[in-house]
Amino acid sequence: MESFSGKLAVVTGGGSGMGRELVRQLAAQGCSVAACDWHAAAVARAAAAAQPDAPPGVLVTGHSCDVSEEEQVLRFRDELLEQHSAGHVDLVFSNAGIGGGASFVRGPREAWERTFAVDWWGVYYVARAFLPLLIASGDGVLVNTSSVDGFWATGGPGMPNTAYSAAKFAVKGFTEALIEDLRANAPQVRVAVVMPGHVGTDILANSRRAQGLPEPSEMSQAQLEELIPPGARTGLVRAGLLPADASVEDLRRTLTQMENDFRDKAPLRAAEAATIILDGVRSGSWRILVGKDASMLDAAVRAQPEAAYDYRTLFGAMAQRAREAAG
Repeated sequence: MESFSGKLAVVTGGGSGMGRELVRQLAAQGCSVAACDWHAAAVARAAAAAQPDAPPGVLVTGHSCDVSEEEQVLRFRDELLEQHSAGHVDLVFSNAGIGGGASFVRGPREAWERTFAVDWWGVYYVARAFLPLLIASGDGVLVNTSSVDGFWATGGPGMPNTAYSAAKFAVKGFTEALIEDLRANAPQVRVAVVMPGHVGTDILANSRRAQGLPEPSEMSQAQLEELIPPGARTGLVRAGLLPADASVEDLRRTLTQMENDFRDKAPLRAAEAATIILDGVRSGSWRILVGKDASMLDAAVRAQPEAAYDYRTLFGAMAQRAREAAG
């Protein structure tokens, strides 16, 4: 796909982060976009912000949709077809995702299943709803967002990430399985999997809200301990980010700082990530790694899969590769 001009794209999770940037960049390149998000006001703002930079004839629409509910996905599909007067779509970016449900052992089942429902079932429902429309386009592309957590199932020492990782592994496997399925049964459609590393977005804060949790300043001790488990707290103490005898107020301040730093101090901005994704789609790549950290971690895990959770060995190998790359 040499150009996005004149195409119609679907973007889930289009209200913030990489999704919002995909909406903006696609529209600026002449592609009409239907974006959805569980946060109706956010996706409305994203659509309105993208429209002025779009060439004449390009339409950008925002839709409220929780992708973990199939009925809402189908409603979103029907809305966009009507508003865009379309009988097919050309691109589907299944980008919506949240975090949460870090521990299968200690965490609440509801948070685990909420995360898995958005991050896996959302991708599945979107594929079910839109694949016939991609086939009808004659030249469709399905782009599913996984993560580095789709090949490395942890946040690091003391930081389990089970629901998110399980879902992202499922997205990666599903996407790879579709390569041959589409080749055999719908060759007019291709598929790509996106695996970002640390990208500066509001996913931590958005995930907290999607899980029904209040602002850090209003959280109970039990809620704080769920989000900053003992193992993670130990790491934060070692890094000097949390006092050893942390109070509830210390935990609240640290959580706020973590959310802000994840967005503001990331090695890659959301706009840069969106550009990498679109360049990969345009070039025909089926596997799109986003960020140097994603590339380095991917290389290290592939080189020594048995050491993937031996952090000393894994991080040592990554540091060595970084030194070699720097010359």
